[in-house]
Amino acid sequence: MGIDRSVFSWMLLFVGLSGLASCSFVSDDVLKPHGSTGRSLLQAKKSCSMSFEFLNYTIITSKCKGPQYPASLCCSAFLEFACPYADYLNDATTDCASSMFSYINLNGRYPPGLFASECQGEKEGLACPPSSSPDAADAPHSAQRLTIALIASMCAILVAILF
Repeated sequence: MGIDRSVFSWMLLFVGLSGLASCSFVSDDVLKPHGSTGRSLLQAKKSCSMSFEFLNYTIITSKCKGPQYPASLCCSAFLEFACPYADYLNDATTDCASSMFSYINLNGRYPPGLFASECQGEKEGLACPPSSSPDAADAPHSAQRLTIALIASMCAILVAILF
């Protein structure tokens, strides 16, 4: 019975730590305005492969409210919303960041530059919690992969206990 318990503990530890494997940032460039500079035809950006149109913006709009717009609440809500998409947002060759901010402003009616002026990050940008930044290609599927890994681990534990 002691071996079964240690196998269970190791499997649980492995599954728990696999979600915390990497830390990433939302780049400071995401927060800077990207208006037209007159050479936009030469510097045209690719369309974002991630659709920000139908995401749930209540994470931000329920916490970041005017007229004061408290920095601590607004920035934590912004990070909670944006960090899962950090790889998309940090890609300077796409319009992902401007697209996301357009939808944030459409849903929350925030003053221009609110998040850029209130949310100050490190040299690399705003630090994302380790568990909230999956790889760009895996963003939509990370929860599904975690669920599958958890189910597989539980099956392995059950087999180990029974046999």
